[in-house]
Amino acid sequence: MNKAIATVARTNEILKKFDLYAKKGYGQNFIIEPGIVEKIADFAKCDNECVIEIGPGIGALTEQLCKRAKKVIAYEIDTRLLEVLPYSLSEYNNYEIRHQDFLEVDFEEVVKECRKEFNKVVVCANLPYYITTPILFKIFESKCEVDSITVMVQREVADRFCANISTKDYNALSVITQYLYNVKMVMKIPKTIFNPRPNVDSAVIQFTKKEHKITVDNEQVYFDFVKACFKQRRKTLFNNLKEIIQDNNKIREILTQCNLSETVRAEAIDGAKFIELYTMWSNL
Repeated sequence: MNKAIATVARTNEILKKFDLYAKKGYGQNFIIEPGIVEKIADFAKCDNECVIEIGPGIGALTEQLCKRAKKVIAYEIDTRLLEVLPYSLSEYNNYEIRHQDFLEVDFEEVVKECRKEFNKVVVCANLPYYITTPILFKIFESKCEVDSITVMVQREVADRFCANISTKDYNALSVITQYLYNVKMVMKIPKTIFNPRPNVDSAVIQFTKKEHKITVDNEQVYFDFVKACFKQRRKTLFNNLKEIIQDNNKIREILTQCNLSETVRAEAIDGAKFIELYTMWSNL
């Protein structure tokens, strides 16, 4: 049995064999601490089920997912790695590498196919940092019933996803994500466990579907409304709402009915109050 891919020795051996280097354009940084990928795979809770991975790299996390899941579907955009992964994952036969840009994948169809065979479908990945948010929102907006999403992201992005009201990290992303999911930071990760070493620390966050939540009539319109409220962070909510409501008296009426002052900023409003504001606005 080979050493874990995430060890320094095994990573270097694979990189040397294939004359590989990390491509900045793909946001590649290889994990060289096996305990980290083991924990991420454990958090995913994918035992004997199906897991979808985005950006497997040389297979450090994929290996751990293969040890636990019944099937791993991994999307890799880097052509160089199509030769590497069969070599690094040669001990496993329960994975499928798909050479495709995940942003162009029909994700709903993929999940539907997985559901025919498996009771549980989860997403687990060390996401390329330069497209973290587009990838996650593709999953969020797909309406797919994935059981959980466990991903490593840049620490400051994780802070925004998990942020509480009246903090510097709380923004439209926080409100929208927390409307859709229960969000939890499960692990903080230093930059020292990567090769090459990035400039920032990372964190693993987990999204799980809310069993019961207050819903809105049109989620996309609601999300756009929330983004408008945060459009200029230093402005008051009243001034941001002028962009979408031309009548100042209407804005005052909405704020009054929601028990909000004209000086309040969006960062001081929680998710339930945003839904109340949106409902008032959509009934105009």
